[in-house]
Amino acid sequence: MFDSMKELIEYAEQNDTTFSEIMIAHEMETRGMTREEVYGLMQQNLDTMRDAVEKGSTGEGVKSVTGYTGQDAIKVRKYNETHKALSGSDMVTAVQGAIATNEVNAAMGIICATPTAGSSGTIPGVLFKLEQSHDLDNEQMIKFLFSASMCGMIIANNASVAGAIGGCQAEVGTASAIAAAAAVETFGGTPTQAGHAIAISLANLLGLVCDPVAGLVEIPCVMRNAIGSGNGLISADLALAGVESRIPVDEVIMAMDTVGRNLPASLRETGIGGLAGTPTGQAIKEKIFGTSNKDEVFS
Repeated sequence: MFDSMKELIEYAEQNDTTFSEIMIAHEMETRGMTREEVYGLMQQNLDTMRDAVEKGSTGEGVKSVTGYTGQDAIKVRKYNETHKALSGSDMVTAVQGAIATNEVNAAMGIICATPTAGSSGTIPGVLFKLEQSHDLDNEQMIKFLFSASMCGMIIANNASVAGAIGGCQAEVGTASAIAAAAAVETFGGTPTQAGHAIAISLANLLGLVCDPVAGLVEIPCVMRNAIGSGNGLISADLALAGVESRIPVDEVIMAMDTVGRNLPASLRETGIGGLAGTPTGQAIKEKIFGTSNKDEVFS
């Protein structure tokens, strides 16, 4: 289809079209479906995202089986309702959605992996915040997801979206980047500006390691999605303001891939290094799995 963001951007601008429309056409062709059928599948993804945000944000929220994560989205929601948030109410709304989604994931609930389960909160955090603050309708939200999908496919084909290969920069970093690009498109930015949004987002999180405590997608994964949502929104605003990445987007993607593959195995989802390797991280692991499950399991 497209081997690079440069090719995608040039095609979109030459044909006066959008990433979302290109992705819809691609899905129709490869799946042999009508536009309505393709839309229906993406609607299911959107509905799944909404259900997760609502489940994690209402009542008492959810808690993981281990008890180490959960109910923080409720704390964030209540804080936002009763305080003047330092980063702004809208930003905290995005944070709430991101945390809620990943808490549902950690509690074995149903989420939409975008692009992975560990990074599943970043896009919903951005998208439902924009729905609330900017009155997005359902079609705009569906197209947002198609646009993000188009960009995510190119990143996945040229680098990786797996923490085991590229660290958390490949997961939350990619989720943040494609959310930023989709936001730019949704609010009238050009394909070139969307490319800058991706480059800025990825550069901001370049080198982010994947160090899940006890090997579980809980600590620090939940909170990293909150940062991912914030990064995506800020990067989108920068691009819409006309700020450009001095390093071309495809070179940033290439750099992310190189950095990720050069990370030691201990920082690529093995649960050995980083926060997982701290005394507290190791103590949590032993409490969950017992003393027999020490680092030699991963060596």
